[in-house]
Amino acid sequence: MLRGKKILLGITGSIAAYKAILLLRELIKAEAEVKVILTPASLDFVTPVTLSTLSKNPAITDFYIEKSSGEWVNHVELGLWADLMLIAPASANTLAKMNQGISDNILLTTYLSARCPVWVAPAMDLDMYTNSSTVQNFIDLDKKGVRILDSKEGELASGLKGKGRMQEPEDLFEEIQNFFEPKGILKGKNVLVTAGPTQENIDPIRYIGNRSTGKMGIALAQAYSDKGANVTLILGPTSEPVTEESIDLIRVSTAEQMFVAAKLKYPNSDLTVFAAAVSDYRPKQVFDQKLKKSDEELELVLVKNRDIAKELGHEKSSNQINIGFALETNNELENAKSKIVSKNFDAIVLNSLQDAGAGFGHDTNKVSIITENNKVLNYELMSKLEVAEKIVNFTEDLLNEKDNSTD
Repeated sequence: MLRGKKILLGITGSIAAYKAILLLRELIKAEAEVKVILTPASLDFVTPVTLSTLSKNPAITDFYIEKSSGEWVNHVELGLWADLMLIAPASANTLAKMNQGISDNILLTTYLSARCPVWVAPAMDLDMYTNSSTVQNFIDLDKKGVRILDSKEGELASGLKGKGRMQEPEDLFEEIQNFFEPKGILKGKNVLVTAGPTQENIDPIRYIGNRSTGKMGIALAQAYSDKGANVTLILGPTSEPVTEESIDLIRVSTAEQMFVAAKLKYPNSDLTVFAAAVSDYRPKQVFDQKLKKSDEELELVLVKNRDIAKELGHEKSSNQINIGFALETNNELENAKSKIVSKNFDAIVLNSLQDAGAGFGHDTNKVSIITENNKVLNYELMSKLEVAEKIVNFTEDLLNEKDNSTD
């Protein structure tokens, strides 16, 4: 799946432009985000209405959204937005202008601003394709880092047969899928993530819990899944959505239910991230019926829950990696470091309620990663999705170190 991948699809003046519509349809079905940019010549072959309807974004045809108001299309932002830019079909005219740095339309200015990989799928007649000027443009663009998706041989619009036919939409779609296919060390690894709060029942109505939303753990599960890992997410009660279908989602309520689920999955886990905010205590007695108000005071006897991370840490093999989380309010660094030892963590992610925008309920977080040899990596406040990427990158390094140490 291409969920969330940002793709710029450029269309130039070629009879093959109709194929771009079929490609766009496949990209949208795969849940990619696509913005379409058209050259003036392409409007003789395809319509902006069709492309904007399919892409669910306005089809971009000019520098201005509305000339009378002066509202313009920011080609720089477009170039920064994309994960991939594909021009399909790419005419001989556009290829020549790309090579020379000519920017007389919105597609070319966006190309010159693009920070992402740029691909072209040429489409032209045989004589144009084999002309020495076109061949030199291919050579020059390749040296500049533009990927040329070589044209196929077949029947051309002129009636000739030979090279110049744009690759078929299904072939281009497969190329894009392969490009975004995870290839790092996490691909195929079994990753276990615990996330969210637990709720310890007092009676059928009331419970003891905490303010965790599970956002951080869900972001981690998504980030590991995007890297090609086989992710199991054990999630406490939360209204936060888990949209990635490839994630094996196990919903639990209590600390004991989370422990049972984690203990079952842990032996097959290469990497476990204990991001859940597990209740330390539970009521000793759970009442079958709702407690009624009677006395001025109500005394509850609490008993300690099992420490999931600590108990599973005792079972950790030399091939496994355990990452913990610590939310602290005082003596943050000392408290976090002590947990690395007591719970057999390879590292711990520390966040403090003293930091504005960090902790429960926020879309942002500010964390430090502390390794078992007391190295501290500090990060500024950022979104939890960005924090998840930092943690994933860190654990990739850990896995690489572990693999190298066993060679």
